[in-house]
Amino acid sequence: MTTIYWVRRDFRLSDNPALVAACERGAVVPLFICDEVIEGHGAAPKWRLGLGVEAFAEALHAVGSKLILRRGDALPTLRAVIADVSANAVHWNRLYDPDSRKRDEAVKAALKEDGVEAISHKGHVLFEPWTVETKTGGYYKVYTPFWKMVRDRSPGEALAAPKIPAPDTWPASDDLSDWHLGKAMNRGAEVVAPHLNVGEQAAQGRLGAFIGNGIDDYADARDNLAKNGTSLLSENLAYGEISARQCWHAGQRAMADGKPGAETFLKEVVWRDFAYHLVHHTPRITTANWREEWEAFPWNTDPDTPEVTAWKQGRTGMAVVDAAMREMYVTGRMHNRARMLVASYLTKHLMTDWKIGMDWFEECLVDWDPASNAMGWQWSAGSGPDATPYFRVFNPETQAEKFDKAGRYRMRWLAEITGKPQDTASAYFDAVPRAWGLDPTMGYPSAPIVTASEGRKRALDAYENRGF
Repeated sequence: MTTIYWVRRDFRLSDNPALVAACERGAVVPLFICDEVIEGHGAAPKWRLGLGVEAFAEALHAVGSKLILRRGDALPTLRAVIADVSANAVHWNRLYDPDSRKRDEAVKAALKEDGVEAISHKGHVLFEPWTVETKTGGYYKVYTPFWKMVRDRSPGEALAAPKIPAPDTWPASDDLSDWHLGKAMNRGAEVVAPHLNVGEQAAQGRLGAFIGNGIDDYADARDNLAKNGTSLLSENLAYGEISARQCWHAGQRAMADGKPGAETFLKEVVWRDFAYHLVHHTPRITTANWREEWEAFPWNTDPDTPEVTAWKQGRTGMAVVDAAMREMYVTGRMHNRARMLVASYLTKHLMTDWKIGMDWFEECLVDWDPASNAMGWQWSAGSGPDATPYFRVFNPETQAEKFDKAGRYRMRWLAEITGKPQDTASAYFDAVPRAWGLDPTMGYPSAPIVTASEGRKRALDAYENRGF
């Protein structure tokens, strides 16, 4: 019997339930489809996904298997490969965002009608969204009780990488280079590439280094903008180069060893689950205000105003906000504390719809995740579940003093301020679109486009006048 293992965001051999189940049936054809969901990705995540595909193909080749590549809508492409290899089953790991669910439900129903076994598995989260319920049988809308419900629950043991039986003959495969997944990144790809950590082996190394050297002071260091105090695993979790379950067990071992930052790390892994929990139960969180009354809020909905353009370009004149945006263009990532600051500044000081920021992050972040991105933006804007209240307006100047006291983070990324541009700061001008016409000689804005006090007053006035 031949089984197709439909690869999506699970570029790993270990702890891969769909792959293990497929191998138990006999010959396996791993298949990655550049389909209708992937075609809709932004520039950075699509490019980074392509690098993940390439690394996973090499990993499969090293163990005597092969990754078949096809481009096209998922269902007809699967049907074509099923016919090519006379497969009688397709296995995959579940995804929970609305676009993936819509595709997967249609595929599963159609394949079953075709007489093909279609089985999905839990491989992207710790706990399935429908398995974590309140005492009244509903879903959790607040994180802390969600954490308390699952913190002592086991997600099951991580699975070893299986031996992958090969088919007698392999079907035809596309050439990855023909897909041009990095085309929209343009010159930014060369700048961002050295900052990436691609593939399962690299992800395991990153987890090991963090548990060995970084987790002890994680609870405090993770908020220090100038310090490399986070795990940096969001990139690898986004593409399934490491599983949430592997991170969970590593954190549990660290907690058993008495490492003080272990529980905080576990809470962050569970926060990712909480985002998927909410996306599953309330898929509108990815496209509309989770709190429906916020549909009446007077957001600016124009993504091309001078203020929004300055925010995108990292030229608002608010140094910590601009440093964060530039970090994103150079590394493809942004410090988590900085994400909250730039989101607060856009949605509150600039009174701009969070969806504009969410869409821009989807375009620019290599660790883009549909659930975490939507949850993070709605949390910052005040329109989401368990959100920071809208009247809690982060003051970017006091936040910078608290979390970047010596100014090292700002100096690292703002070439015009340092006077002695560092490589990381000047690389920003090599990464951004040429159409922006930016260079270090133009100088840094002499004043913020919206000051901390002015923005706070404007946001609170709008909040109070709408009766929230």
